[in-house]
This record gives sequence, C-alpha cells and structure tokens, in this order.
Amino acid sequence: MYPILFKIGDFALHTYGVLLAVGFMLAVLLARREAPRTGIDPNLILDLSFYLLLAALVGSRLFYVLTSWQEFAENPIDALKFWRGGLVFYGGLIFAFLVGLWYVRKHRLNFQKMADLTAPSIAIGHSLGRLGCFSAGCCYGKSTSAFCAVTFRDPNSLAPLGIPLHPTQLYESAATFGIFLALIAMRRLERLQGRLLWYYLLFYSIARFFLEFYRDDPRGWAIQGVLSTSQAIGIPVALLSLFMIRRKKPAANSARKR
Repeated sequence: MYPILFKIGDFALHTYGVLLAVGFMLAVLLARREAPRTGIDPNLILDLSFYLLLAALVGSRLFYVLTSWQEFAENPIDALKFWRGGLVFYGGLIFAFLVGLWYVRKHRLNFQKMADLTAPSIAIGHSLGRLGCFSAGCCYGKSTSAFCAVTFRDPNSLAPLGIPLHPTQLYESAATFGIFLALIAMRRLERLQGRLLWYYLLFYSIARFFLEFYRDDPRGWAIQGVLSTSQAIGIPVALLSLFMIRRKKPAANSARKR
C-alpha cells in the first residue's frame, strides 16, 4: 500500500525492492543455519545464493517482459526496472532450478540434501516477496465486495485506484507461509527426506492455480480468458512433482540399499 518508502530528489526507495531483499536475506540465513546439521558447508550456501539470486531475477523479469511486452513497447529500457514490480515467479523458479542443478553437479553435492535444505527458504522468501507485491500494487486481484477487500489509493501504486480488490498478494503470501511451516514440520520425518522441494512445488502449483482465478492484472494467457500462463506452467510442474514424489526414495533408505 506504500510503494515508495522515501524519496530524495530523483532517488526513490521502493518498498517492493526492500521486501524482496529482506526475503532473500532471511532465506539465506535459514538455509545457512540448517546447513551444518545436514553436513553441507555453510559457505557453499552463500555462494549458491548469489547465483540463485541472479538467475531468479533474470528469469522472473524475462518471463514478465515476454508475457507483457506491450507494456514496454514505447520505453524498452523500462524492462530493466524490476524494482518497480513485474516479476513472474515461475520464470525465476525455472532459471534458479537450472542454475542450482548446475552448481550442485559442479561441486558434486548431494542434490536431495540441497533440495531439502533450500525448499523451506524458498517458501519463506516467496512469502515476504508477495508482501512486496502488495506494497507496489502489482499482482492485484479482481474487484470484489468481500469483507477482505483492499482499496489502493497511492498514485504510485500499480493497482487500479479507488476500487475494492481481492488482496491476492496477501492470499499468496499467506499460502506460501503455510507451505513454509508445513515443510519445516515435514523435514523432521525421515521418510520424506529428499522430497521436500517436490512437495513445495506441488503445494505451490495447486495454490497458485486457484489463486489465479482471483487475479486481474495483465499477466498473459495460455488460453485467452480460460487458462493463464502461470496455470499452464503450474499443471506440468504439479504433475512432475507428483511423479518425483512417488519415485524418489528417502535418502536413508537409498543408503541402506547400497
């Protein structure tokens, strides 16, 4: 609801960027704190986080520009101003996953352990990031008369002003925070080890699929008016996650069979 924290001359500190940074730092701290328990060098977490951050920013912004190219037709340079809002989470997730996979193989790390370690961090970082969306007014919902409706009035907001809207950013923030809590509880169960990342992807894909019905921001369509781009991506992601959950065997069991 407050897109700009403060402004000095031409410089403006955007709440969106601040919350993204806070979410990222919290995610890194949680993963680094957990690393020794899983036998992973905490310094590798810091190194990996740098690569994942760059990949996520590039991927999420690239997907947004590709699905909303009309917005940048007159001023293409605006495509680089990601701090003003406009990131597609799935784009960042795909790029970060590929870079993370490269990093794990390069350093010959255990993929299952790294995936379990980072999954809760992704969820909590995502939750704070959506609060940034709420502050900027991006990713806004449809008009509604529901008791939970919010009305944006700041002229710097990206949401339509003066209209009660579904706070879809808060819906998703709450959903991803719930996923974070679930993953924290699940990682204590030995039989679920090696599967937490896939559970995260499954839970998020399902939540995002239904949240898309309440969104009203321009975000691209796979089937105009029927299936959004995020829903179209989420369906195969959910199916892949289910497949991996069913075929992945817990690390402890796998070790006993060797």
